[in-house]
Amino acid sequence: MSTMKTPRRLMLGLLSVGLTALLMSCGGDGRGSATHQGVGTGTAIGGDSPGGAGTGLGGDATGTGAGTGAGSGDTAGNSNTDGSGVGSGGTGVTADAAGIGAADGLGSIILNGLRYTTDTATIAVEDATELQIGMSARVAGKVDPDFTRGIATQVVSGAELRGAVSRIDVGTGSFVVMGIRVSIDSATVWADASGLASVADGSLIQVWGLPGAPGTLRATRVQIAPPLTAPLVTAAIQNLDAANQTFMLGELTVNYSGASFAGIDTSSLANGVIVRARGTAAPIGNAFTATKVEGWYAIPVSNGIALQLAGVITDFASRGAFEVLGTPVDATNALITGGPVASLGNGVKVEVDGFMSGGVLVVKKLRIRHVPGTGGPASFMLIGAIGSYLSPASFRVQGQPVDASGPGTVFENGTAVNLANGRSVTVVGDRVIDGILIAQRVKFTP
Repeated sequence: MSTMKTPRRLMLGLLSVGLTALLMSCGGDGRGSATHQGVGTGTAIGGDSPGGAGTGLGGDATGTGAGTGAGSGDTAGNSNTDGSGVGSGGTGVTADAAGIGAADGLGSIILNGLRYTTDTATIAVEDATELQIGMSARVAGKVDPDFTRGIATQVVSGAELRGAVSRIDVGTGSFVVMGIRVSIDSATVWADASGLASVADGSLIQVWGLPGAPGTLRATRVQIAPPLTAPLVTAAIQNLDAANQTFMLGELTVNYSGASFAGIDTSSLANGVIVRARGTAAPIGNAFTATKVEGWYAIPVSNGIALQLAGVITDFASRGAFEVLGTPVDATNALITGGPVASLGNGVKVEVDGFMSGGVLVVKKLRIRHVPGTGGPASFMLIGAIGSYLSPASFRVQGQPVDASGPGTVFENGTAVNLANGRSVTVVGDRVIDGILIAQRVKFTP
């Protein structure tokens, strides 16, 4: 008798295990648990799947999120070594977010190392025909909690300065436009020049950049032959005189008595607020008449909103108390990459990712991008199909000219002979000279 019971028990046990596995694979009503993955229905950005956002394995307690979706698994972060940018996927993109910085790359848009898909976004670009690498921009949409993927609903971009250049100092990497002192670094994109030595004193130039201390700007893109000529200046307001309707932007005294307003009104003007002032005539001495005053990229302050900022540190007191783009920042518990923590201080260019709380950006990730006198990493990325192919030294991706002919260029999943129109690639480079991205790495993608 006992010899017959053992096989029966074994068969019953196997049947029970099979039924349990079948029930788990069905997913019930789509809700997971804290210890099991459920089949969710939330929209997210997936890993390597080429399809659109859809349903997939939920990573949270309710099973929301998605394991399939748009995008690739390539990391789209500056230097591609610190975990920023496009990660491995699988996390729901749920947090309301805003990002302000400079475009690190194209193929959707890569801002501050994070790739936002723009399939359903509205895009508004002033002072240029299209968004290009190095242009300052604001992206609104949603991101995942770890700041690895985003979905943009709105992208806006405009230049910060346009006017005659003076006081060029190639040694220090600085110059003045419209009363604003501009500095460059290794990540400055030169749209139509080889560098600052190519800029002629007195010539009209256009600059995109990130405001730092009052009257200063860190250039992210420079165009020395802009198609537009109307003067433009951006900076934080100083010496506001509401009675006489004037304020100072750097060295300029701006008269706004006859100006129209957009994105801001006269009641919102205050010292420290960053604005763009546009005019029709160049300044006379240090006096500038504004015909339009625009609010700069709006920085949200609501509790819980996810916020990405790129800029230059000001008002540094400690790791837990400084400002970026006029926003109070607490990086006490942040993961800091790109340089030693001790290098943080005024004038250091950083990217910060975190959540607003009580008017303070509480940072999860901080990437040091440039330390005065030391330098820092620079990297740009293009994701898309090759077009206008002539040779490895001349082709385009997302409309951006690329040179991949250098002896140090690394090719993955192919070689230079595989470059051709229509081939999908991810291109990474660290310089844009005369408008051309100098490729360090070209990866062929399916």
